Amino acid sequence: MIVYFLRHANAGEPVSNPKKDEKRALDKEGIEQCGIVGRALAALDVQVDAIISSPLKRAAQTASLVGNELSYEGKLQLEDALRPGASFADFRRLLEKYSKQEAIMVVGHNPNLSEFLGRSISDTGCDARTELKKGAVAKVEMGRNAAALHWCVTPKVLRSLYSAAAESSRPKTSRK
Repeated sequence: MIVYFLRHANAGEPVSNPKKDEKRALDKEGIEQCGIVGRALAALDVQVDAIISSPLKRAAQTASLVGNELSYEGKLQLEDALRPGASFADFRRLLEKYSKQEAIMVVGHNPNLSEFLGRSISDTGCDARTELKKGAVAKVEMGRNAAALHWCVTPKVLRSLYSAAAESSRPKTSRK
């Protein structure tokens, strides 16, 4: 199974009240990040059978916006196993629940999403971490007994690649 780990995009500053923080939406930069990431994934011909998100608003918005760019037509699945504070055991149960799918995207929060990614690709399943910046996405191929990280990109890297591609496709003006 292929698992795309996507950290929610930028949502401004956390709110001290946990209930209000759960409703914190993406900010302008976060919405832009989702467009960049979604278009890049579409250009890579990423197709997923399920998009599974934390139920918190910023994660669900990220999942929905990126899903739209991928022309994903399925129902967004909300799972508590991707909430802040969820355990790796919760995440393993989530993977088992969706194990019949060829490719899934999980959308969540740090520090636990980075932990889940790191522990998934660690040979020993130890407390390894791979830092996921806001809006970053990693592709992992999960086998029965091992997993391999194929790539991990941030919106900033993708924005730079788009700029470079646009620059190189502009007609060169010659001087006489």
